[in-house]
Amino acid sequence: MRQAIAPRVRALLLLFAAVTGALLAGAVPVSAHAALTGSDPQQGAVVKEAPAQVSLTFSEKIAMSDGSVRVYDPKGKQVDTGKTSDLGGNVYGVKLHSGLPEGTFTVTYQAVSADSHPISGAFTFSVGAPSKTTAAVPEQTAGGGIVGGLYGFARYAAYAGFILLVGGAAFVLACWQRGASVRPVQRLVVSGWLALTAATLAMLLLRGSYTGSGEVGDVFDLSLLGTVLQTKAGAALVSRLLLLAAAALFIAVLFGAYARRDEAEESAADDGQGSETDADGQADTDDHAHADGEAEAYADKKDLTFGLAIGGSVVAAGLAASWAMAEHASAGIQTGIAMPVDVVHLLAVATWLGGLAALLVALFRAPAEAPIEAVAVHRFSRVAFGSVLVLTATGVYQSWRQVGSWSALTGTSYGQLLLVKIGLVVVLVGIAWISRRWTARLADSPAESVASSASAASGAVQRADGARTAVVSGGGAKGASTALEDAAPATEDEVRGSEDSSDSGRDSEDPERAAQLARQRAAMATAREKRIRDADPGRRGLRRSVLAEAGVAVVLLAVTTALTVAEPGRTVEEAEAATSTAQQSDVAGDSGALALDIPFDTGSQDGKGVVRVDIDPARVGGNEMHVYVQRANGRVFDIPEVKVAFTLKAKDIGPLPVVPDRIATGHWTAVGVQIPMAGKWEVAVTVRTSDIDQVTVTKNAQIG
Repeated sequence: MRQAIAPRVRALLLLFAAVTGALLAGAVPVSAHAALTGSDPQQGAVVKEAPAQVSLTFSEKIAMSDGSVRVYDPKGKQVDTGKTSDLGGNVYGVKLHSGLPEGTFTVTYQAVSADSHPISGAFTFSVGAPSKTTAAVPEQTAGGGIVGGLYGFARYAAYAGFILLVGGAAFVLACWQRGASVRPVQRLVVSGWLALTAATLAMLLLRGSYTGSGEVGDVFDLSLLGTVLQTKAGAALVSRLLLLAAAALFIAVLFGAYARRDEAEESAADDGQGSETDADGQADTDDHAHADGEAEAYADKKDLTFGLAIGGSVVAAGLAASWAMAEHASAGIQTGIAMPVDVVHLLAVATWLGGLAALLVALFRAPAEAPIEAVAVHRFSRVAFGSVLVLTATGVYQSWRQVGSWSALTGTSYGQLLLVKIGLVVVLVGIAWISRRWTARLADSPAESVASSASAASGAVQRADGARTAVVSGGGAKGASTALEDAAPATEDEVRGSEDSSDSGRDSEDPERAAQLARQRAAMATAREKRIRDADPGRRGLRRSVLAEAGVAVVLLAVTTALTVAEPGRTVEEAEAATSTAQQSDVAGDSGALALDIPFDTGSQDGKGVVRVDIDPARVGGNEMHVYVQRANGRVFDIPEVKVAFTLKAKDIGPLPVVPDRIATGHWTAVGVQIPMAGKWEVAVTVRTSDIDQVTVTKNAQIG
């Protein structure tokens, strides 16, 4: 049976490794959870005189320190004072030195959003007239690279450890208290604690580099670690470590005193059965004493179970709160409601999926003499059903809060990941329904037969040892033979063995041989009952369905981890609306400048963004054109080629092609762009992101 089980368990481990590898191999820069919605000067603006300061407006509050905003002149020299100030209203600024030259200036920023995720970006503006610049914009986005991949893996391991720790312990206390003394279940819960502790320590060390330089060498920088400890995320991680110390004490009691008390109860029950062979008067006295002892032991165990349940619930809620106070729930709307709901959601997920893992271990790895009972499986089925109801209710609220609209559900990365998660949950619930059907077919008779057989076998071994002792102490072979006759279980093998009278005679005369045979018969009886138990179609079907549930749960956990680092759909749409209001207008001041923002997607891995076309003065005759290519978070990036064409369909003019020149990262310009007559022109921009990936996007605008 072990050989049949091993490939399935190995397959599940391979699935876990594949999902983890996909997370690492496909690690991309973390999406910003706060977006740049405006700046002064604006991106691409040409001002007559150098400003005294540069200000940036974000979609939500962010954490900035000195040096978070830097400004470079056309030669790449830093020209800001280095001191970043909060100007109020999600606006942050940095003052510039005086006597700045004319040309194109580059502004870079790097900060941490309110939900503890790093953001970064860059844009340009010009003084007097645009020029070429040598300022280098970092290609690696905050939260990306090797450190970002390691941080993402640690985040996944932390969620997995939390689920195994909380769900496994809840399974033992609520469904299968005898499982506290089962070694595989103990190893599962302890493994969860170790995984969560190691992942939390790793995240604490990686945090400074993750939100800063992204360099592996900065992981062990103590000054960065000190800075991290002063942030909200750092406080949450430290709180989690302190709670894990309390969780270690909880585990020690659960698998120590609590498990020993359960074993003592079973031993007392066995002693009570043995007392039935005593004299009637003595038996009655012993029965009363035994009943009193059982009542006292039951009350003590009930009190201990209640204490462990209360203490464990407090620790589990605290661990869940360490995520809620530093992740999505802590930023945005209704945070006072969102954080408690997030705690309940995490606890429901852990109870369901962690209990599922414990059930899987119990079904596959529990010893034959202590199999999980059908009543325990039925209890977990009810607990899992309640958990699904809770996480559905809390999940609906969280989805509304983070997405906000149907367009965000289908048009943003967060919404698309959420749809994948919903699909996986539906699949998981479907498999769970199949598991419930198998659970209804379970019978305790094979398990009870195994337990009674093991008890009888144990008694046979003890009596065989007693017979051997009787012979050694002078009781003779006859006494030993009588003891063996009482000890031997009535099996087919024994009946066949009894036909050989000469062997039986020798066995009766040899106590060592008699004891050995008794042990062999006990082992054969236990093995036979194990085969009967494993042949139970209900238990066999339940194993398969629970294994399938666990496989889907591994993938679901990976998608959930990806959701925690994705920019919420509501934030994306609000940032786009704010950016459009601040940047896109048909007329800007007296100049008549035209600004068009056109989203594009070439279909490649890095082929999604927004191209902005600025035309000044947007009149008949010669115009100056600037083209900017940026990501959805406002960060400019380079692509191989950009081309623009103008078409006036009403007069059948065009397309009039324009090939701008690149002057900076993500910035192209062209002068003398001729517009022959006024009208509603179609502006077509061709964006090529690789040798084979390109797309042409269009937008209509009134020019002249």
